Amino acid sequence: MPRRIPVAGDMTAIGEVKSPPFARVPEPARLFERRARRFRQLEHSDGIGPYLGFMAAIAEAQQAVAEALPEPEAMDEEKLDRSVAFGMPPLDRNAFRPGDDFRSLSDRLFGALESGDKPAVAQSALSAVAAYDHARMSSVVGDLMADSVPAESMAEYAYVAAALQLHFARAASTLPERRLKAVGDGACPACGGPPVSSVIVGWPQAGGARFCSCALCGTLWHHVRIKCAICSSTKGIRYQEIEDGPGTIKAETCDECSCYVKIFNQQKDVSLDPFADDVGSLGIDLLMRETKFRRAAFNPFLLGY
Repeated sequence: MPRRIPVAGDMTAIGEVKSPPFARVPEPARLFERRARRFRQLEHSDGIGPYLGFMAAIAEAQQAVAEALPEPEAMDEEKLDRSVAFGMPPLDRNAFRPGDDFRSLSDRLFGALESGDKPAVAQSALSAVAAYDHARMSSVVGDLMADSVPAESMAEYAYVAAALQLHFARAASTLPERRLKAVGDGACPACGGPPVSSVIVGWPQAGGARFCSCALCGTLWHHVRIKCAICSSTKGIRYQEIEDGPGTIKAETCDECSCYVKIFNQQKDVSLDPFADDVGSLGIDLLMRETKFRRAAFNPFLLGY
């Protein structure tokens, strides 16, 4: 069962650096390499182990395509200037429309995913998305950007979500970190997407600081501790975890918005990954269903939770 952890616990200790960097954009190949490696470490878990192995294969394909593609073009300076001036995310996900470049990237990713063992339902879904016409692809992308996924099409949507992650991680990698600014509560400063989780990092320049991680583009942004990652309230922030667990993965709950977002302590376990471990710690989501708090973070591979 979840148990409450006092706010004075280690998850809320003050970071070692007074002014950590606000944002860190991803390096796509490394992002997916770390994610794949962590999924491989987790796939031996009981229960959802086979699914975690399948997720590792997706991340490995994302890494392979990221390494094979040429460097992405940097954003137009005028567009970047306008976004920063008006407090908008430079890669506005709500304005994204899949064009030829995205179709080329997604076809390449789907092709990379053809090899390897997978359940029959997963292969059927892959064949379906590979045959999407422009209208169907646009519709699925629109649903994913709205965090709205029909249960009957979850497998197909997961493949398109993987392509979107690759596209946006590449685009985010070109952004100048020092120019990124806050764009709203619970929103990635690069693309405006919600966090998948948050991590307490052990970086030399930001040891002990907490960063939210974008579910879409993989950008990390600094977020003060004892402060809700969704609504930024500092009232009624508490922590729950699985009893007798390792103490490195907790659910941060907020009494103001009645939401929770997982927080991972990389200072205690450097192997923790904000995306892979969000999937791997499904047990916490199942236990949190018994509480009044709802999951606020979006993970396209935990649809239904």
